[in-house]
Parts: sequence; structure tokens; C-alpha cells
Amino acid sequence: MRTTVRLDPDVAAAAEQRRRERGIGLGEAVNELARAGLERSPRAAKPFRQRTASVGLKVDITNVAEALELLDQYDDEHAR
Repeated sequence: MRTTVRLDPDVAAAAEQRRRERGIGLGEAVNELARAGLERSPRAAKPFRQRTASVGLKVDITNVAEALELLDQYDDEHAR
């Protein structure tokens, strides 16, 4: 596929360096760099896991202001 793209100067420099080092065309160099970036994509990273800790409170969160006040009281009592 033929298309026109605008490369930032650092990307253009990396592609040009790859082109010179490997003796390939600029398009092929850009494709190689793009593929390398795809291999390191966040999809390959570990899934996020939320860690939780019990603070010993049972909080009804239907009233947010009350829940925040309870948590503030808890923090004040256990900060010492």
C-alpha cells in the first residue's frame, strides 16, 4: 500500500539510521520499526490487578459524604 505520512524528526532519524545500517529502503525501515513497536505493545504486558487491603470498616457507599467522613475518622485514629 502506498501512503504519505509525516514523521517526527526523531522517528525520521531512527528510520534513516535503520535504512543506512541495513541497506534497505526507507519504507522497509519504517515497517521494521513499526513492527518492533507493535511487539512491545501494552497488550503484551501483564494484566492490571487491583490490590486491596482490609481497613476493618463496613462502609455503605450510597452516601458518599458519610463514607468519606468515616474514612477520614479512620485515618485520624490510625495515623498515630
